[in-house]
This record gives sequence, structure tokens and C-alpha cells, in this order.
Amino acid sequence: MLIFAEHAGWSGILNKTLLLQQIIATLTSEVEGYAKSARAAHSESTDEQSKAENKYDTRGLEASYIARGQSRQALEVIEAIQHFGAMGVRDFAPGAAADLGALVELKSDSEQVFYFIGPRSGGMEILHEGDTVLVITPQSPLGRHLVGKKAGERLQMPGNGESCQIAAIR
Repeated sequence: MLIFAEHAGWSGILNKTLLLQQIIATLTSEVEGYAKSARAAHSESTDEQSKAENKYDTRGLEASYIARGQSRQALEVIEAIQHFGAMGVRDFAPGAAADLGALVELKSDSEQVFYFIGPRSGGMEILHEGDTVLVITPQSPLGRHLVGKKAGERLQMPGNGESCQIAAIR
């Protein structure tokens, strides 16, 4: 099943809108997890029982480092949400080259895979209409190989060297 085939009378652009909404929802859930972890670590770092008992006791200090790291992660994910929210949905005409906002379908002898070229959060997998879509960035090895390519072109996958064909760019 192609992810963006006509489905129940909806156009592919609407399905891509739903995909972006799923990406943002997943990122929002991540932010909530980081924020919860940061609050817990901050609470632990300031708790009376975390007060150092001697010069070698660093529990409170370690908890504060964890809280700071979790807060930074949350800020990075918030920035990713903003980038995805600002990018909007872009429809790629037949013959258009892959670029930011493209959903790329690759086929090899053994499988069919879908990649969404996004501004951030590469490596995130989204289950969309029964298919897994992997978010990649233009800066990733695969993203660098795909950007500028058109449907019908063949390429060697970075890492494993498997040959595949770009079946569609939407």
C-alpha cells in the first residue's frame, strides 16, 4: 500500500499533513518525558537528603547535571517542533527532485521503505497508515544521497551498499 495513494477521497497532501501532525505529536510526547525527568532530577538535586555528607558525596551535584541535560534535550525537541510546524506541507510534482519536506519511497529487491526528509529529529520512526516512515535530515548520509535525486533514479545505500531505486517522491 502506498502511503499517499488516494484514500477515502482524501488527497495525498492531506495525508502528508497527517504525517506532519504525527511527527509533531511524537516530538511533543518526547518533550513531556524530558520535562518530567528534568523536574524529577531537579527535585532530587535540591532535596535535603541529597545534601552532601562529605566532600566525596556528589549525589546532589550529579542530579543537577542530569536535570540540566534533560532540560537541554527538551529545548532541542521544542526547536524541532517549531521547525516542523513552520515548514508546512509541500507537494512534489512528478519529476521533482527530493528536498526538504519530501516523502521518498525506495524499493530494493528485498523491501520497500519510506523516508521523510525533515529539518530535525532524524532517526525518528513514525507508523503512518500501516507503514513505517523514517525521518531523515538533509545532513544525514542518506539525506545527502537523496536530496536532488528524482523518481526512477538508482542509488547505493550508505552503509550497506545495497542498490535501490527511488520509486516515488511526494
